[in-house]
Amino acid sequence: MRIVGLQVTAEKAGRSGFTVEFVGDCGQVVTVMCPQDGAGSLNRLNAIEKAKEILQAAIATDETVAAAAGDAGARRGTLPNARQAHDRDAMEEQLDEGLEDTFPASDPVSIASSTIAKGNSRR
Repeated sequence: MRIVGLQVTAEKAGRSGFTVEFVGDCGQVVTVMCPQDGAGSLNRLNAIEKAKEILQAAIATDETVAAAAGDAGARRGTLPNARQAHDRDAMEEQLDEGLEDTFPASDPVSIASSTIAKGNSRR
């Protein structure tokens, strides 16, 4: 996969960290969640390097596990998401986070109407 694009998105305005998406030349997308560190030093500029480190560590761990299992081609299981696990609390938390991240676009539209009192037509 050849990387042709990058997208960096702040989670909770960067307080929770950043999501980095690597876009491949054939439409592939690899998403890496980079949590904010204790010092709060993660920003849009260094989030890409952090995402690369996370990917490299994941690949190294995957290769180690595959070698230990003796089957590099074996498909490994994925973690279930909140919807698949039917975890309502986790889904509500994810929804709240998503709404916070899209604020103020998530605010409902304010509808105001004005009425003009019709005067008495008998003059």
